[in-house]
Amino acid sequence: MTTDQSAAGGPQPADAPGAEGAAAKKTAAGGTGPGSGTGARETDGRTTDAGRATDQAADGKVADGRAGNSGSETDGTTSGKAESGDTAGSSRTAEAKVADGKVAGGTSADGGSGPDKPDSTAAGTSGPGDTADDRTADDKGGSGETADGKSGASRTDGANDGSGKTDGKDGSGKDGSGKDGSGKSAGDKDGEADPWAAFAPAPEPVPTRVRRIGRAIGRGLIHEWTLATVGSLVLAVLLTWPTLRYPRHTLPQDYWDPSLQAWQMAWSGHILLTNPAQLWHANTFFPESWSFAFSDTLLGYAPAGMLGTGPEAAILRYNIIFVLAHALATFGAYALARQLGAGRIGAAVAGVSYAYAPWLLAQAGHLHVVSNGGIPLALAMLARGHGYSLRHGYRPERRHDGWVYAGWLVAAWQLSLGFGIGLPFAYFLGGTVVVAAVTWFLRRWVVRPVKRPFGRRLLLADLVGGAIFAGIGLLMALPYFKVAQLHPQAERTIGDISIFSPPAIGFFTAPAESRVWGSLHEGARATLPWHPEMTLLPGFVLYALAAGGLFFSVWKLRHRLLLLAGVVVTMVLAMGTRFFDGTFTYAPLFEHLPGWNGLRTPGRLMLWTTLLLGLLAAGAVSAFAARVREISAERIPSWPSPGLRLATLVPLLLVIVEGLNTTPHPVVPPQPAAMRTVDGPLLVLPSNQSLDQPVMLWSTSRFQDVVNGGSGFTPHQLDEVRRVAAAFPDQTSVDYLRTLGVRNVLLMRDQVPGTPWEITIDAPVDGLDITREEIGQVVVFRL
Repeated sequence: MTTDQSAAGGPQPADAPGAEGAAAKKTAAGGTGPGSGTGARETDGRTTDAGRATDQAADGKVADGRAGNSGSETDGTTSGKAESGDTAGSSRTAEAKVADGKVAGGTSADGGSGPDKPDSTAAGTSGPGDTADDRTADDKGGSGETADGKSGASRTDGANDGSGKTDGKDGSGKDGSGKDGSGKSAGDKDGEADPWAAFAPAPEPVPTRVRRIGRAIGRGLIHEWTLATVGSLVLAVLLTWPTLRYPRHTLPQDYWDPSLQAWQMAWSGHILLTNPAQLWHANTFFPESWSFAFSDTLLGYAPAGMLGTGPEAAILRYNIIFVLAHALATFGAYALARQLGAGRIGAAVAGVSYAYAPWLLAQAGHLHVVSNGGIPLALAMLARGHGYSLRHGYRPERRHDGWVYAGWLVAAWQLSLGFGIGLPFAYFLGGTVVVAAVTWFLRRWVVRPVKRPFGRRLLLADLVGGAIFAGIGLLMALPYFKVAQLHPQAERTIGDISIFSPPAIGFFTAPAESRVWGSLHEGARATLPWHPEMTLLPGFVLYALAAGGLFFSVWKLRHRLLLLAGVVVTMVLAMGTRFFDGTFTYAPLFEHLPGWNGLRTPGRLMLWTTLLLGLLAAGAVSAFAARVREISAERIPSWPSPGLRLATLVPLLLVIVEGLNTTPHPVVPPQPAAMRTVDGPLLVLPSNQSLDQPVMLWSTSRFQDVVNGGSGFTPHQLDEVRRVAAAFPDQTSVDYLRTLGVRNVLLMRDQVPGTPWEITIDAPVDGLDITREEIGQVVVFRL
C-alpha cells in the first residue's frame, strides 16, 4: 500500500512526511524487510530518524512521557483501521505514529480509543505488509514503557503470529484497534479463524491421573526385572513339572527327606506362633532336647509354615517352595551376571545353568540344597551397593548403601535355611571382605596412591549388615554346638567324608533323573560308590560355553583367569579326599574351620563351580550377542535377520534342554486317622530312618510328641527304643516305654509284614496292664 490515511481521512503519497516514518527499512530493534513481522517499513530503501521515532512510538513511547493503555492517540483519537494486512490490537498501533515520532497534540486517553471515535486517524500508518503489533512485548517487557521510564497499562497476551493478529487485550478489556475485547484483528474478515492455524503443532495433551497410572503400570510390566521375574517363574513351573500337577499328594524324587523337610517348615511356623521359646525342642525324637538342630532347619521358610495345618498343607507348601526355589536361583544368578556386566541373553544362560544343572537333579529331594538362590542374589545386591562390576570396575557414583543392607539381609536369610550350603557361603563372604579390604588399602596407600571414595555411609552399611549376618549365624550355630556336645557320635570324621567324596569321573556323569544324559550314563554311574552324591555333571553345553569364554568374552583377561582359577579350586574341594587324599585341600578346612566337619558331602560344593562356569559362559554369550548387533548395524536396514536373532538364543535353548528331568513324584502315604486323635507322647511302629520321616509329616495335625524321627544321624536313645520295642508288646518293652513317658503305641498293620511285629501284633495283652484298640489299619496300645 503506497498511500495511507491522513488524519482527515484522505490518502497521501507514500513519500509524504507523515508516511516517512512508516517506510523505514529497519526498526529500532533491528527488524528488516516488509512483511517480516518486526514492524520495519520501507520507503526507497532509506531509513529515517522519523522511522525510528515511529518505532519508538509503536513501542508505546511518547515524547511527553505518557502512553495509552492500548492504542496511542493523536489529538485524543485513534483510527482503529489498518490496510494491506496491517492489524490493530496491540499496545503499539501504527495509527499513533507521526513523522517525528511525537504525538501531534494532546495526551493519550486512558484505555485507548473508544467506539465513540471510530473515524479519527493518526498522522502515520503502516507500510505494506507490516503489522502494527509486530514488535511484541519482548521489546520492552510488554508493558508499553514511556519515555520517562514509566510504563502504561497496555499489554499483549502473546507475540504476533506473523499473520497480523494478536490475542492480546488492553487493560480496559478492549483491543488496541478500538474494537471490543473479542480478540479479533482488523485484518480478519468477519472474525474468521486463521486458515493456517490448522498447520500449527498440536498442543501436548495433559494426561489424566488414570492415564498416568496406566502408563506407569505399563512401563513396569515391560521392565527388564519384571520380565526376568516372570520368566524365572514360568521356567520353574515348566522345568519342575509335574511338581504342581498334584501338589497336595506327591513329592519330588521320594517321600523320605521331602517329608522331613515339609515337617521342618510346618514346625517352625507352628512353634513361632505358639511358643517361640521351644523352637529348638521339637515334637519329634521324644524325649530328646534340641532335636530341631539334628539337621538343616529351613528356618528361613518359617513364614510360609504359618499358613495352613496338617500333612496336605505341608505337602502343598513344600511343592510351592520347591518351584519358587528354582525360580529364585534362576533370578539370582541372572541378577549377578547382569550386575557384573553381562548382556541379557548371557545373564539368562548363567541363571538357567545355575538353577537347572544336571547334577542338581539328583538333589531334588533335598530342598535345603535346591534353595540356593539367595547366594547369587545377595552377591548381586552387594556388588550393586558397592558400585562394582567385572566389566566396568569400581564406579563410586553408583554406590548405594540401601543395596548393601539388602544384600546382607538376603545373605543372612540364605544362611538361615541351613549350614549345608550356607556355611561355605559364609566363609566365602568373610574371605571376600578380607581380600577387598586389603586390596583397597594397597591401592589407596601403597601401590596406586589414588583417592578412591568409599564413604562413611557405605562403611556403616557394611558394618551393620555384616554384624546382622554374623549375629544370625552365631544364633543359628549355638544349638548345633549343643547337639555336638550332647551327641558326640553326630560329629563326622575324615573317614566319613571319604565315603561321599566323588572321583573325577563324577564331573562328567549325569544322574539318572537327567532326561538327556540319564540313560546314556548308566554304566558310568555303576562305577560310583554312592552315585546320588557323586554324579556332578554341570552340563556339557555349559562346559563348552565356559571354555569359549576363556578366549572370546566381554570380561577382561584377568577376570577370566580368576574365574577359571575359582572353577579349578572349587572342583578340587568338591572331590573331598579323592584329590591326593585331600591333604592340602579339603583336610585343612575340615580340621581348622569351625563347623566344616559338619558337612557330610563335599560334592555339594559343585554349586560354586556351576556358578563360576555360568559367569564364564555369560561373558562368551554376551560377546557373541554384541557381535551380532554390530553386524546388524552394518546392514541396510540395520535390523538383524531372523537367523541372527535365533542364533543368539541357541546357547540358552541348549542349556534349557540339558536341564530337562525325569524326576519321579511318588504319592505320599496318607495320614492314618489315629494320628489325628491319639495323644502323645507316642511311638509309631515299625520304626526306622525311612519310615519315621513320614511319621514326622503326619504329626503336623496336632504336633503331639512322638518318639520317631529321621535326620542326618540317629541318637542313641532312639536306637535303644527301636531295639527294645522289637519285642513289643511284652513286659520289658512296656516298662521301658513307660519309663520314657510314652503313653500310646501305634502299630501299622500295612507295614508289619516281614517284621518282628508280624506275629505279635495280635498277641494277647492280658497281664500287661495296657489296652488295645483298632482305628482303621492302626492298632493302638494305650500304656
